Amino acid sequence: MSASQELERAATAYALDAVKMDKQGNKGRAITLYQKAIEALLQLVQLYPEYGLNKVYVQRAIAYQERIKALQGSVSPQDVRHELEREAEEEGGAVEKATPEGKGGEDELVVTEKPNVHWEEVVGLETAKKAVKEAIVYPVQRPDLFPLGWPRGILLFGPPGCGKTLLAAAVATEIDASFYQIDAASIMSKWLGEAEQNVAKLFNSARKSSGDGKPAIVFVDELDSLMGQHSNEVGGEIRVKNQFLKEMDGIMDKGKALHVYVIGATNKPWDLDWAFIRRFQKRIMVPLPDSGTRLNMLKHYVGNLSIAEDVDISELSRLSEGFSGSDIRDVCQSAQLSLIGEFFESGKAVDKEAKPRALTMQDFRQIFDTRKPSVSVDMLSLYARWFEAFKAL
Repeated sequence: MSASQELERAATAYALDAVKMDKQGNKGRAITLYQKAIEALLQLVQLYPEYGLNKVYVQRAIAYQERIKALQGSVSPQDVRHELEREAEEEGGAVEKATPEGKGGEDELVVTEKPNVHWEEVVGLETAKKAVKEAIVYPVQRPDLFPLGWPRGILLFGPPGCGKTLLAAAVATEIDASFYQIDAASIMSKWLGEAEQNVAKLFNSARKSSGDGKPAIVFVDELDSLMGQHSNEVGGEIRVKNQFLKEMDGIMDKGKALHVYVIGATNKPWDLDWAFIRRFQKRIMVPLPDSGTRLNMLKHYVGNLSIAEDVDISELSRLSEGFSGSDIRDVCQSAQLSLIGEFFESGKAVDKEAKPRALTMQDFRQIFDTRKPSVSVDMLSLYARWFEAFKAL
């Protein structure tokens, strides 16, 4: 066993024992165990200073330190026990709180507020929408037309702020699916040593939903942080990746007509492990918006603003070439913020009935003079090369 695995297991054991002692009212023993858990976590961070999940480990160490302060008298022992029991239920860390079937806390990974995004709200991206419909929507509507099965893994990649998450939410609404939105932190920030169990519980819940007649979508945002190639992986991450591979192989079993889909989104497809790339049968680039899409976006955003007659939406579309969807929204927001700032500085805002002037074309031009696209030409060339090498529409 490597040093990282030993530290990880030690931190897990100390933390779970500390919670147990705390619930029993043995404050002295609990404090000692919390301190040992903190030491193990900090040693792990020092051993792997570049590790992507160090933030999670530091957060857990801070949380344990807060527990120590509480036990030392800042709150009553009864309040401490109540808080620990509540957190144990939320974290899925106290096994005695789990159901007999071992369900624990997988429901926490389900987005409780159903996405309410429709296709018409996803402006442009026609190629991506067509590919997603063919892979997910049509098989759900008519599974009998797919004797060879259908793709269960869909990878959405491209520059940030171009609609990958919006696309996943829209397809979930379209097929009325259970929507599981996760990232590396939501999987790995649970009790150390149980991350792979969280993955198994997640997919068990998704399969159960499909078995009950409701499709399930597992949306993994920032996929590269969980499934990327890292030279300094520690034991927990390796086990999670292996568990994810196992679960994806399970849902792709050709003998089962499961409507469970994994949609991965990443801004760094070149960082993905090849084992995961090949399990995403559809690999779809979500590009920067073209001229027509930018025009429609601008119409949508300025539709909520008061604009002067000289504002030329077509010219704004030209000026925004190379901007992502989120960049375009930020431009419109910044123009409005600048206008409101001017309004307040003029002193007119003290009159509750007064209104700011309308936004002019010059207001927008000033914003474009001070803002540049968030995606560089070099980044675009990287996406284009990766797409040519691995595209699968």
